[in-house]
Amino acid sequence: MIEDLPAAGPPAPLPAAEGLFSVSADAAHLNHGSYGAVPVPVQRAQERLRTEHELDPDGFFADLPARIAAARTLIAAGLGTAPERLALVANVTEAVAIALDSLPLATGDRILVTDHGYGAVTRAVERKAAETGAEVVTARIPLDAPDEDAAREAVLAAVDARTTVAVLDQLTSPTARLVAGPALLAELRRRGVTTVVDGAHAPGMLPAPAEPDADFWFGNLHKWAFAPRATGVLAVRPEWTGRVRPLALSWEHDKGFPGNVEWRGTCDYTPWLAAPASFELMRALGPAAVAAHNTALAAYGQRALAERAGLAPLPATPGVWMRTVRLPAGHGETEEQVRALMAETWRRLRTRIAVRPWDGGGVLRISAQLYNRPQEYERLADGLAGVLKA
Repeated sequence: MIEDLPAAGPPAPLPAAEGLFSVSADAAHLNHGSYGAVPVPVQRAQERLRTEHELDPDGFFADLPARIAAARTLIAAGLGTAPERLALVANVTEAVAIALDSLPLATGDRILVTDHGYGAVTRAVERKAAETGAEVVTARIPLDAPDEDAAREAVLAAVDARTTVAVLDQLTSPTARLVAGPALLAELRRRGVTTVVDGAHAPGMLPAPAEPDADFWFGNLHKWAFAPRATGVLAVRPEWTGRVRPLALSWEHDKGFPGNVEWRGTCDYTPWLAAPASFELMRALGPAAVAAHNTALAAYGQRALAERAGLAPLPATPGVWMRTVRLPAGHGETEEQVRALMAETWRRLRTRIAVRPWDGGGVLRISAQLYNRPQEYERLADGLAGVLKA
């Protein structure tokens, strides 16, 4: 309901963020949550590493395992976990494949997912179930579930004696809701359920994102933590590290986790080596100031869409830099409709948004980052009626 939304105006821009990003000024990029945007200082740090790489490729690769380990130590500190539990990976898609390949699934096991899960992760679960004879069970979380407690109850209601693994979002991608919080993970552990947590949106946004109770937790650093793309992390509880199965068998394999996961031969490792610069930048800006700005701006954008476009706001998780609204019935209910709507929004309004299909009306998600301005959400809200009629 609109009356339940905060009535505060938009936040003032952070002066320190002026010129920090190189996103085009002639478009509204309201979908930071999908691909992120790398700040200019971090871009330059990666460019220096690429130059160094090309000056002496042999020497660069010879020193890489030690440099990756040093970068991992700094990244682990920024995520609130231990470096020996953490491996660097390209992204969450790669991390979930590693986690699922490391689990001893068998016929009769049940893998629990939710209907708010990220599509590629759910598809990976379905493939693993088909290969092992396991069964996929989907917990339904109502779109209007008011809070984390309601989401937890919906998940636990789907757990039974055959539930072996739960693959859950920490913050859901389509709906920006907190699901796999500490209370749910602790209860699943008490029931003997192995937990695989998709924390794609947590690094950079949540203060200590790496959930210690998750057996496998993974996240992307390119979304909210300012790192270059192809920088993800996989955290594994100590009892599982010896059973982790890397995607490729490399020269580092016999050294065990995490090096056996990280080394994949001749790849571009400069995003990982540049990632510590992103954490330095966040510290310089002030995490609390960034969080306050982005949270307030996302809330303002959601209210603009509700008031100006008449779209129904969906419940929000406090402190999250994304908000969602429900599209009218008949809009965004299929993948084809979603693709057409996003393309038309770009063509007419020069605005990037994220929409996911949902029965009864799709879910439109907006993001807020330091480069966004209130007028961009207002323009989207004012022009969306025409897009929906197209």
